[in-house]
Amino acid sequence: MFKTQKLALAFVINAALISTAFASEQSESKGFIDDASGSVLLRNGFLQRDKKNGLADTNSWVQSVMLKAESGFTQGTIGFGVDVIGDFSFKLGDNQHSGNNMIAHHNDGTPYDQWTRGGGAVKARISNTTVKYGTQVLDLPVLASMTTRNVPEYFTGVLVTSHEIDNLELVAGKFTKNQQPDQISSDKNGLDRAVVWGAKYKINDQLNASYYGADIKDKLQRHYVNTNFKQALANDASLTYDFSGYASKFEKGASTYFMGNLTEDKNNYIWAVSGTYNQGPHTLMAAYQQNTGGIGYDYGSNADGGQSIYLPNSYLSDFNSKDEKSVQLQYTLDFGAFNVPGLKWTTAYVYGWDIDLINQVSNDTNAKEHEFFNQVSYTVQSGFAKNLSVRARHSILRDSVAGANAYGEINETRIFVDFPIKFF
Repeated sequence: MFKTQKLALAFVINAALISTAFASEQSESKGFIDDASGSVLLRNGFLQRDKKNGLADTNSWVQSVMLKAESGFTQGTIGFGVDVIGDFSFKLGDNQHSGNNMIAHHNDGTPYDQWTRGGGAVKARISNTTVKYGTQVLDLPVLASMTTRNVPEYFTGVLVTSHEIDNLELVAGKFTKNQQPDQISSDKNGLDRAVVWGAKYKINDQLNASYYGADIKDKLQRHYVNTNFKQALANDASLTYDFSGYASKFEKGASTYFMGNLTEDKNNYIWAVSGTYNQGPHTLMAAYQQNTGGIGYDYGSNADGGQSIYLPNSYLSDFNSKDEKSVQLQYTLDFGAFNVPGLKWTTAYVYGWDIDLINQVSNDTNAKEHEFFNQVSYTVQSGFAKNLSVRARHSILRDSVAGANAYGEINETRIFVDFPIKFF
């Protein structure tokens, strides 16, 4: 495993040493100040979970202010810069039945009235290779920050990103702190070490492929692959084929939703195929997803990112239980074609079956679940409130046996209002 990591890192470093005589990101730098950017995002978020079968509901309502400031890189062969990210939040209402990864809590379980988080990072760039160390929001399939709450999940560590070869992106990194959206401590999850590496290659205008890997010390090893092919059709239509999958080894002592702390190593293999047809404002997707191995696909429980599931059948439920198979039909309509630009609607239905609950909560080997999902979003196109957006989503999730998914039978509503303000 570590031989693979070292080879990937060596490849990135060697690529960074390629001659800078040719045009590159660094040679085109305008400077520390001229390339700088700064913005604030005002977000009002409401999340309600109406739980069935006697379980207590949870409701969270939060106002947040998120700061993002990035310098440019100094000019020269090697450029240097700094970034700052942070957030300030306060709860609206008593939120005594909160949770949902939205609101920070005291040790006695009561919610904070207000809280602040954040950090900084230093960065350096040579040619088309950037090294960044500090607090970061990650967007890697094997280590992805949760960004579906009011504020994001943070990781602290170093990430190298290289674009030295046309159409190829290489990444390698190591992270030692993890902070979920509802946590104040920058290392609340006690992350020892998360090593990541990967590559994404644009083969041509139609075909893309990627591979990523992660090693969370004493917790898990994870690999991800994806291929995506877009086929042009008549009348400006297109058909996109996608395959993605994870192979994970959860080590003894790892924490999982399915079996608590493991007493032995467990493997999971989850993969999905989808086909997406698009013509004008209409997009229709069908997907099939399947799990195999001795455990379901677990993520977020071991400082491995609360959004590390880049698979199509992931809404409120992820349809990721042991042996589970699932199918999905999704439809999206862009109302811009009907003189309402900025308005979109997505509806989806996912059905899962063959869930094996033996050694968990029952002896059922064919439990089922299904989810009906709807989301409406609108972005203001002009005027003072330009780029203000509203997203409202609703899920109805039901199961045949308690424990078939992480939430049980539940109706969930999420409403987010975002207003970005750019300073420079």
